[in-house]
Amino acid sequence: MATKSNIDQLNSFLRGEISAVETYRMALEKLDKDSPARMELETNMRSHEERVSILQEAIRAGGGEPASGSGPWGVFAKVVEGGARVLGDKVAISALEEGEDHGLKDYRSDLDELDVDARMLITGRLLPLQQQTHDRMSALKHRLS
Repeated sequence: MATKSNIDQLNSFLRGEISAVETYRMALEKLDKDSPARMELETNMRSHEERVSILQEAIRAGGGEPASGSGPWGVFAKVVEGGARVLGDKVAISALEEGEDHGLKDYRSDLDELDVDARMLITGRLLPLQQQTHDRMSALKHRLS
């Protein structure tokens, strides 16, 4: 059984991933159907969905109850939605890249809060996936600039 603080930290990561899925979903709804960015956004959204499942499983395995919503992270999703609607794809892509950046920092800064098994899950599976989605958004942002 994982410690309460370990479950709490995994749930914090989970809320961030749920928010990322919500954010990508909103951005995709606002994105032009023929946008060259669509494929990258869909790929990133699927990657975040996979991380939601991985974290939910790890939390349950540790005896915890997975968070069901994005909590305060959902505010970021609303900002992206508004930005995409008013200012266009470039602003939305830039905001998504910022979110990916935040996700990287979040995973890296909170590793010390985790037990060995959870730390291995983050460094071995989730952090590499986070790096990929960050790099994909960064490259897309530069292509659209």
